[in-house]
Amino acid sequence: QVQLVESGGGLVQAGGALRLSCAASGITFRTYDMGWYRQAPGKQRELVASIMDDFSTNYLDTVKGRFTISRDNAQNTISLQMYDLTPEDTAVYYCNAHRRALNLKYQRDFWGQGTQVTVSS
Repeated sequence: QVQLVESGGGLVQAGGALRLSCAASGITFRTYDMGWYRQAPGKQRELVASIMDDFSTNYLDTVKGRFTISRDNAQNTISLQMYDLTPEDTAVYYCNAHRRALNLKYQRDFWGQGTQVTVSS
């Protein structure tokens, strides 16, 4: 059974920092690309940051320089360190595990339950 369990969300003032963590189980973690998505009320879910199986990273333009994604293949965890938070960062943040495959039927996507991040002005 695959589980992605997020932690670390909460309420913070603008300019503050939070660190989100995601613990994965039930997958061969090192073979998965991992990512953090977020969804604000009334908006589509968007990719915030991703870290591939080769540790390369990608970020949403609006979080570049403020957020850092990392992974620990020994602990099967990823983290998202967030600095200089703004009210526009308020959303539910979801952990995602994605396994790429040439044959689409072998691709896999798993999601955590989400953790709320609220930034007050």
